[in-house]
Amino acid sequence: MATTSVRAPARKGTAPAATAAGRRAPSPYSNWFYLPAALIYGVLFALPTVTSFYFSLTRWSIFDSRFIGLDNYVTFFREPALLSGLTHTLIYAVVTSGLKVVLGLLLAVLLTSQIVARGYLRSVVFFPVLVSTIGVGLTFTVLMNPERGLINQALSVLGVDGPGWLTDPRYALLSVALVDVWKGVGLATLIYIAGIVSIPQEYFEAAKVDGASAWDTFRRIVLPLARPATATVILLSLIGGLRSFDLIWAMTRGGPGFTTDVIASVIYKQYQAGFYGLSTAGNVVLFLVVTAIVLPLSRFLNRKEVEL
Repeated sequence: MATTSVRAPARKGTAPAATAAGRRAPSPYSNWFYLPAALIYGVLFALPTVTSFYFSLTRWSIFDSRFIGLDNYVTFFREPALLSGLTHTLIYAVVTSGLKVVLGLLLAVLLTSQIVARGYLRSVVFFPVLVSTIGVGLTFTVLMNPERGLINQALSVLGVDGPGWLTDPRYALLSVALVDVWKGVGLATLIYIAGIVSIPQEYFEAAKVDGASAWDTFRRIVLPLARPATATVILLSLIGGLRSFDLIWAMTRGGPGFTTDVIASVIYKQYQAGFYGLSTAGNVVLFLVVTAIVLPLSRFLNRKEVEL
């Protein structure tokens, strides 16, 4: 006698154990796993940001505060050093980020080629990234001393009269920018190395079969396919350049005069003078400047990356 099996009807309101693709349906409690990250983000970023916006509208000290509206912003934009500080910040950011992109790419191409001691050279290039910024600044301050510095002494042996790297207003900002590049180019190189190594070898083999030169391989394969690495290096170095303070302060303290003052150093000087509300307003201005520059640039670079 044939038997028939009867399938029990599914309970109303219960979710299927698996989707049509064979994957389990997400748990209704899966959103709770975002809670720790949301708490960390809120405590370490969102709350301090909102608090800074509020205190920028007050005249405050450690013990009390008084709401004064936009007076801090009005005073800040009337600061004579602000315009020059903003100009120096943009010049510094463009010079450092541009050199890091160019030198980082060239070093990455060299260090991914078949050269002797490739691993050792990679370590040497990355080593300055690990050194303290203040230590680098103090060291190069001694090396760039116009009278007793090792750099000018070496130039004098060659018959060249070295300039006042940090004492001449024409060279001070550029000198600090070059030290910044020396310290940070290792990170840019590392990012580019990762981008170049991830390019499939079939492209290089096909180019070699077609008889492409090294320049053609670089221009038609490495350069376009390393675009994500380029976008990352540009954004990171530009943000670092716009926010730069510690290296500049260690080497020149904004001098000679105000020729190396950037927005961050102007803010710090106001803080030293006891104008806490004014310096907080300056930090908000710096945050808005960085956001206004980096956010559109990030969207532009990401759009180009998608089009590629």
